Amino acid sequence: MYVFNLKDLDINKIRADFPILGRTVYGKPLVYLDNAATTQKPRCVMDKITEMYTTVNANVHRGVHFLSQAATDEHEAARRTVCRFIHAVSENEIVFTRGATESINLVASSYCRAFCQPGDEILITAMEHHSNIVPWQLQAENLGLKLRVAPINANGELILEELEKLITPRTKIIAVTHVSNVLGTINPIEQIVKIAHRHDIPVLIDAAQSVQHCNVDVQQIDCDFLVFSSHKIYGPTGVGVLYGKEKWLNALPPYQGGGEMISSVSFEKTTFNELPFKFEAGTPDFVGTTALAAALNYVTSLGIDHIARYEHELLRYATERMLAIPGLRILGNAAQKSSVISFLVDGIHPYDLGTLLDKMGIAVRTGHHCAEPLMKILGVDGTVRASIAFYNTREEIDQMVKGIERIVAMFPGQK
Repeated sequence: MYVFNLKDLDINKIRADFPILGRTVYGKPLVYLDNAATTQKPRCVMDKITEMYTTVNANVHRGVHFLSQAATDEHEAARRTVCRFIHAVSENEIVFTRGATESINLVASSYCRAFCQPGDEILITAMEHHSNIVPWQLQAENLGLKLRVAPINANGELILEELEKLITPRTKIIAVTHVSNVLGTINPIEQIVKIAHRHDIPVLIDAAQSVQHCNVDVQQIDCDFLVFSSHKIYGPTGVGVLYGKEKWLNALPPYQGGGEMISSVSFEKTTFNELPFKFEAGTPDFVGTTALAAALNYVTSLGIDHIARYEHELLRYATERMLAIPGLRILGNAAQKSSVISFLVDGIHPYDLGTLLDKMGIAVRTGHHCAEPLMKILGVDGTVRASIAFYNTREEIDQMVKGIERIVAMFPGQK
């Protein structure tokens, strides 16, 4: 059995790569535990942004001059980096978008227009983020489709048997999160894909909360579509990725029209560009894509397996320490769980708890975490969420626990 060795990751050296971690908030050292919302950026990502704007800033794919060609080379090299990172077969399967949300909207719009008829069904799960609910609802309303929802158990785990029971001859696509942004639950996506493919149903995986924590191999998973956002894996905001098997991307109609996604245009008819450009209308954020590539290379240099083990150890440590606090309960206790802890303390509103922790320099998230339907199932209005990254430390967990204990002592009836 592997025993984690802290030397696998030099945490002090890593933290030095993230300038913001050295700042203070309200006179206290920043403890940043809101990584599921967005991650901080290493210096190499910021340097790449500066480099692009100061050395090769020009529109891509559209010029014969040196800067345009250099920018194009950087942008397409970033596509190859993404392809390698998720183990796609071809860079043609990598589409750049503005984020995981836009990636899901793209698939929902194009797929449902091409393959769904009134009365057809879309299957999701009870733990989905709004970004993997609302796009499907919009298509359901527009096209007369039905949204079906697979349930979870008391530990926050997907009930796989119930999911399979919900599959009917009218089921046209299954869309499921890899890791819940509220519960931390790691879903058995390979099993889900196998079940779906037995029924000839494609599967979209929302990997926004997983690519930064574990190895994601789209060939091994055999998913048909997969999405993630740059800003949750240490890259810039406003950039996302859609992976799609070539057969599906070739079969889907374009999502948006305009420049770059065309082969030729006349007033009578437009023919569309080849993959992946068919889905990339307009000037892409080529500075953002190259900065994303820098982030992925940084994560790769650390070793995703080392990251996963270290974060799992921090999750275990934080869970044990927090459960020792009287009146504190954690929502989401799946056997397979990633580095998210959503919790409540008896008699203290989540917003109050989050606000008071903030005054101590501790950044956590409060609210429904863009998962209101899940909150209703859990019977709560919201939670406090602490989410861990590889630059966090045991000492920071201790500071959060001490902060919670101090707040508990401030409220009448709490001990």
